[in-house]
Amino acid sequence: MGNALHFVFGVFGNATALFLFLAPMITFKRIIMNRSTEQFSGIPYLMTLLNCLLSAWYGLPFVSPNNILVSTINGTGAAIESVYVLIFLVFALKKEKGKLLGLLLFVLTVFLVVAFVSMFALHDKDRKLICGLASAICSIIMYASPLSVMRLVIKTKSVEFMPFFLSVFVFLCGTCWFIFGLLGKDPFLAVPNAFGCALGAMQLILYAIYRDKKGEPKKATTPTGGAMEMGLSKPHQEKQSDMQHTHK
Repeated sequence: MGNALHFVFGVFGNATALFLFLAPMITFKRIIMNRSTEQFSGIPYLMTLLNCLLSAWYGLPFVSPNNILVSTINGTGAAIESVYVLIFLVFALKKEKGKLLGLLLFVLTVFLVVAFVSMFALHDKDRKLICGLASAICSIIMYASPLSVMRLVIKTKSVEFMPFFLSVFVFLCGTCWFIFGLLGKDPFLAVPNAFGCALGAMQLILYAIYRDKKGEPKKATTPTGGAMEMGLSKPHQEKQSDMQHTHK
């Protein structure tokens, strides 16, 4: 029974995580149509790519037994995030491209170092420990990325930049993988996803508090795809705020 539940929550975790990986597609459609990354930040996608690479590696049988479902979804996520990063590199300004290429090199270096060391210098429990710690730290960083958006919600009393369904799937994804980690007695999965579950719940609470309130600035029509992007850079958020004040 325990193994069956472990598998079921792994499947649900795959489904909810896939939604999160695909959610920014509307934003990237806008970037491609405008042939510009505007004020969007590529850093969240690079950090998510690193998280996916490390998590996919951690889920491999020779690193962490019984976690192959972790590898399947994070391998898929790594492919999706790679496409996002490539689009950023194509349409970003030259100065931004240099920064993104440097960060991409950093991401690949960290992953290769962890993979190389774990493959040739570590064995069994030590391998699982190092890979698990690296994966857990990156997962927490990824889940923490919407904190700036939550701050913006509290500041403006508007949920304009925190779409409801995205918050729901952050909560569901964190919850599924938290339970998956508990059932598998794997703290490297349970702990970071408990953090994600809590942050998702906080987003839903904020949505319940502010969804019907007319904050300052008042909610205005967002550009296509803006509402689906949780990785907006701060300058873009401030620009939207200024525009809303201007048109009052």
